Amino acid sequence: MLGDGTTIACTTERISLIMAKKAELLEKAKELGLEVTDKNTIAEIESAIKGADQSAETPADTEEVSEEKTAAKAGKRSEKAQKEVAEKMEKEARKEAGDTTPQSDDAKATVKKGEAPKVRPRIERRGKNYRKVAELVDRNKMYSLKEALDLAVQTNPVKFDASVEVHVRLGVDPRQADQNIRATVALPNGTGKTVRVAVFAPEDLHADAKKAGADVVGDEEFLKQLDKEELNFDILVATPQYMPKLGKYARLLGPRGLMPNPKSGTVATDVAKAVTEAKAGRVEYRVDKQAIVHIAIGKVSFGADKLLVNANAFFESLKAQKPSSLKGNYINTTSVSTTMGPGIKVESSIS
Repeated sequence: MLGDGTTIACTTERISLIMAKKAELLEKAKELGLEVTDKNTIAEIESAIKGADQSAETPADTEEVSEEKTAAKAGKRSEKAQKEVAEKMEKEARKEAGDTTPQSDDAKATVKKGEAPKVRPRIERRGKNYRKVAELVDRNKMYSLKEALDLAVQTNPVKFDASVEVHVRLGVDPRQADQNIRATVALPNGTGKTVRVAVFAPEDLHADAKKAGADVVGDEEFLKQLDKEELNFDILVATPQYMPKLGKYARLLGPRGLMPNPKSGTVATDVAKAVTEAKAGRVEYRVDKQAIVHIAIGKVSFGADKLLVNANAFFESLKAQKPSSLKGNYINTTSVSTTMGPGIKVESSIS
């Protein structure tokens, strides 16, 4: 063990070093013009000197260091990142203005932020052929049915033999059972389409159905085809006693509009007559949720005269379906058009 004299000597030497360090710090603080005395501790003097050194740095040096740190952090991607941010802000500005398409610099200069861009009229967004034939139709004129059909034949913008359609907006409420219009009409000149008719009836009626022109005739064999979901027909005719057997196929036939219905004339005891009418051009029409009836009355190749005969037959049938409880106009508006042609307003002949 060291003696007391040795311990005292070490302590004295340590104190001398501390005093020398404090004296050195006081001198440095005096050079910096700091108000410190020997009563301050070494830690306080060091903190004051450090603060003075940091404040002595110029703003330019600090900004330069900050930029260097930013550049070092971003690296080569800094320029790309700035470009992405600018594009994102530009996209958001266009979105607020209601425009989602990229714009050139000239376009950007003319459209102000928050200002909706101009939208072209619908006719200008149509095809070249459509615009050409649409010039023949006066949008503000109400045509007679014959004039409208003559014009429809001339305004077919497509190369194929398009259908001629009649669209009638009724004044009925389809939610009311007695105003839910649904019926069939036999068009004298047919529809211009080849209709495949199937008959589901007892075996003793098969020969008459085939003679009338039925494409598919069957009994139990026909049900096996339905089990395989083979629907190679457009209209299905069934006898009343055979309707219960089709109940299990309602989900297959119903959504496709193939389920036989007495209103459409496809549930009949005289299957031969039903097949003949279906082949001759019997079509079903019904009002949709918007109270509109849509029906195709033939092809453009029929000519205006045959189309007029079919149209008159349809309107006679529609007139007979007028609900007795209806108050007000039965037919509000009528228009005629080809499959992809312009609409032609027609004078309503039924009130």
